[in-house]
Amino acid sequence: MQKYLPLVARIFLSAIFIKSGIGKIFGFASTQQYMAASGIPLAGLVLIPTIIVLLGGGLSVLFGYKARWGALLLIGFLIPATLIFHTNFPEEEIAFFKNLGLMGGLLMVVAFGAGAISFDERTESSMNSAKSSDDVIRTNG
Repeated sequence: MQKYLPLVARIFLSAIFIKSGIGKIFGFASTQQYMAASGIPLAGLVLIPTIIVLLGGGLSVLFGYKARWGALLLIGFLIPATLIFHTNFPEEEIAFFKNLGLMGGLLMVVAFGAGAISFDERTESSMNSAKSSDDVIRTNG
């Protein structure tokens, strides 16, 4: 069970970012208008890296490839997004706390990694076996 829980958590955690990134691609004009109305200067230019961060970070966490970096990237996105879009109106309170929860989940990925079923774990395992092979060669060679 412990082996699979981080994978399930990464799927749940990354889904909102991937869906949001895809939604921004297909609703580019309306997202740009919303951002501009919220006071974001050059909203069209800001929207492109936003989409890249959402999809890149979301996929990184999902697949567990450089998951700590992907999680940090998403946290870096969430902090200003939360402060800009979810602090001005009482009806934004749930969205504010949702983002805090997302940051908490992402901090868990930063602290503990992607888990057993991930590209990060496969890379680390292959690096460790290569190191132990080198050690055997050095001691026997």
